[in-house]
Amino acid sequence: MSNLVPINDIEKMALAVAKSQLFGVKTAEQAMALMLIAQAEGMHPAIAARDYHVIQGRPALKADAMMARFQAAGGKVEWQTYTDKEVTGVFSHSQGGSVSITWTFDMATKIGLTGKDNWRNYPRAMLRARCISEGIRTVYPGCIAGTYTDEETEEFAPKEKQAEPKNMGAAEIVADIEFSKEAGANFLPLYIPDNPDPFSNSMDLESWEISFHDMVARVKASQKISDAEKRDKLKRLKEVNQEIIDKMDAVMKMRVMAASNSLEEI
Repeated sequence: MSNLVPINDIEKMALAVAKSQLFGVKTAEQAMALMLIAQAEGMHPAIAARDYHVIQGRPALKADAMMARFQAAGGKVEWQTYTDKEVTGVFSHSQGGSVSITWTFDMATKIGLTGKDNWRNYPRAMLRARCISEGIRTVYPGCIAGTYTDEETEEFAPKEKQAEPKNMGAAEIVADIEFSKEAGANFLPLYIPDNPDPFSNSMDLESWEISFHDMVARVKASQKISDAEKRDKLKRLKEVNQEIIDKMDAVMKMRVMAASNSLEEI
């Protein structure tokens, strides 16, 4: 007997989660995408509300959920220092060895992380979250598949401070990275419709997926085009990048498809 939850039931759950405003998910489309990710990973879709937040348009895995996945996969951590000034943990896994990760408040201050209320009020918890993300990503990244923690995602540059494209046309989007064909041979390009040159290039599939989700978020957030135009742009965005999408594993591919299809019912 299949454990898959019918798509109609997922839609109902997504609406309920979005209306509750309890999980940092602002729209039913966001909730739907996260629930499809959860189902693709073999979990009940409702787990997405417990384990994920959507912050600045990006799916973020809560630090405790990330730790739970790591431990369920056979990972171990030993906390050696746990104060408001420094947190150190030794992370180990049979497939990735062992590594000691230290984060200090001074380190976080030097790179501009400590200006927000969470860092002032809960420094120990924020340092712990940083250790968890770096430690797990170092010794066993497979259990988090490129997902960031809430704490990391909150510190990404706000979208309004980035160069926001007016539409998906070549004349209105300026690439962040100047692409050379010689260097591009070692990169995974992200294309946009009607532009033969890559918009950006990534070193690996995980980084490429983040760039793809960021582009999807830009399209959905646009106030200059209709929902029908957004659907068309997302469809073509997926089509022009199909060669890269085909290289992904089933879970990554499901996330990409869910993101690019989430406007289809509008």
